[in-house]
Amino acid sequence: MRQSQADTRRQNVAKRSMTKEAKQLTGLIAGLRKSLDGIHKERANTKLSGAEMGLLDERRNNLLLTISALDDRLSAVQGLIDLGRPHVIRIH
Repeated sequence: MRQSQADTRRQNVAKRSMTKEAKQLTGLIAGLRKSLDGIHKERANTKLSGAEMGLLDERRNNLLLTISALDDRLSAVQGLIDLGRPHVIRIH
């Protein structure tokens, strides 16, 4: 019986941890999307040189890649929560 209680407790802790991670990822993604909107507005400025446009394009591409990776991570975390198989990620 104690093993079952320990497993249940471990799963509850993992679920809380992963739910917190999902909320953090959601907030981070929202912030990055705002930055992306700012880049789009800045890029609309007709007074930019070619080099400045290139830098904005590079920043935009980096943001898009980061957002995509975080979206993938968020999807994985939410999938594990939905399946009822949360786990605590240990970082050494």
